[in-house]
Amino acid sequence: MGQQRPLVLEREAKIASLLSGAVDRRLEASGVLAGDGCFYVIFDNAPDIGRLGTGLRREAGGNFLISQERGERAGFEDIAHDVAAGRYYVLIEASSRGAGFMAKVQEYDDRFAYRGSAWLDFPLDGPNKGLEGLTCVHRADRTYLLGLCEGNRCKDGREGRRPGGGRIQVFERGGRQWDRVGTIRLPASLWFEDYSSLSVAGDHMVVVSQASSALWVGRLQPSSWELADDEGVWVFPPDREGRTVYCNVEGVSWVAPDRVVVVSDRAKREGQDQQCRAKDQSIHVFTIPGLS
Repeated sequence: MGQQRPLVLEREAKIASLLSGAVDRRLEASGVLAGDGCFYVIFDNAPDIGRLGTGLRREAGGNFLISQERGERAGFEDIAHDVAAGRYYVLIEASSRGAGFMAKVQEYDDRFAYRGSAWLDFPLDGPNKGLEGLTCVHRADRTYLLGLCEGNRCKDGREGRRPGGGRIQVFERGGRQWDRVGTIRLPASLWFEDYSSLSVAGDHMVVVSQASSALWVGRLQPSSWELADDEGVWVFPPDREGRTVYCNVEGVSWVAPDRVVVVSDRAKREGQDQQCRAKDQSIHVFTIPGLS
């Protein structure tokens, strides 16, 4: 994959510190979307949608939660925007359907009023290793949702942790659900243990990994679901002792051609070192140095 360069932190903040009355609230950030001059954040443990100013300053105002009374109450993983139709989609990782499991999306209008939900027609191994990332792409006047599998080869367990099998499923809206119409295969040389979010701007794609604390950038072919270019891997910066501190990266969105916004989930109570708590439940803006 070539040289693994560190990302450059521009600014970051604990999400609760930006919201009035939320200092002690658990905000398990799981997805982020840059747009409309702000950052929209969704949470695994709550249906409300956060709206944060891009400066990440509480005193600047413009930071609040958009209350949601309808639809599911938890299990949200990412958020996507269909600019052409004025629709927002929030991903639910996996739910029971028949004898198995599938992901689904909840749909909102341009003011975040709930409009309903629809399945993403792709069978999953189980409820805990489903689709983790979601983005919306327009091609030839058609709208597609791209769903990123958490595990390699879209598998759970040991097979899902074996690197080299990153997969993105491509969906187009059918009569009653989103039908799978293609698959994007990430490079076989990509060493990520898991995948937690993606974002596409034009043909420019970014994918982040929580377990590997890194992101990958590439380009899609303009008229197919094949990769045109592999631009490499950048790692989230460690602390002064060289320890991983961005341990819970869950969401990513393009801000500019060389800049992304990222959110981090709550640190795990067991199995993660203490330094992981310093960056959890937070929002971060990074520059990707050397990106052409």
